[in-house]
Amino acid sequence: MNGLDFAGQLVVITGVGRGGQVGEAIALGFAQRGASLALLDLSLDQGTARAEALTSAGFANVSAHAANLADPASAVSAAAEVIWAHRAEGVKGVRAVVCVAGGFGMTGPLDEADPEAWAKQFTINLSTAFATTRAFLPAVRDAKGSFVFFGSVAATAGGNPSGMAAYAAAKSGVLTLMRTLSLDEKAHGVRANAVAPTAIRTASNVADMGDKTEYVERESVADVVAFLASPLARNVSGQVITLA
Repeated sequence: MNGLDFAGQLVVITGVGRGGQVGEAIALGFAQRGASLALLDLSLDQGTARAEALTSAGFANVSAHAANLADPASAVSAAAEVIWAHRAEGVKGVRAVVCVAGGFGMTGPLDEADPEAWAKQFTINLSTAFATTRAFLPAVRDAKGSFVFFGSVAATAGGNPSGMAAYAAAKSGVLTLMRTLSLDEKAHGVRANAVAPTAIRTASNVADMGDKTEYVERESVADVVAFLASPLARNVSGQVITLA
């Protein structure tokens, strides 16, 4: 088995509902590498559509689950549902959890920022990452697996958070969560890393910013995420990989 073969291993991906987004490409990348997949999204209909597209393409063992990942109780219920749905496959725990769920929003100058818009960025980006981590950690420990989080270059040293302070601050929190998880869980064989992309070529980004922007391709993001989740990266933890 090569290092990027996920056959017989369960991978959980959050935020996979909408077509044309990065979660869709990440799910396809893992499916092509043999993984069993659990796709989580706020909308069961959209998650099911992504799962059905994969099964129609010949990829087996793909399940869809609805969860409000900003609610820790909902995340715990979703984790139990995922394990139950894949119980017959004989997998041990969850090999990887990829926390794609989140969203971007400009909040403008600090003295003009809407407090509700500020709070929303923390809810959809940081709270979802925390609740997902907390809910799936026992299953990831069972597999000595890994977490991959999504940060942003705006939250890294030298990044430019102007006009998007809430988003950048929330993503900084995600990166701190990742580093803490990496340190706390080393003794359990669990790894945690993050990618920090610039603009990704997604359907929504192209609609908002046009096709002349310099984008990171979705497939490139999927390749890096698969590497970080694989045994090839067994000595890589607590790292932020910038994608530009």
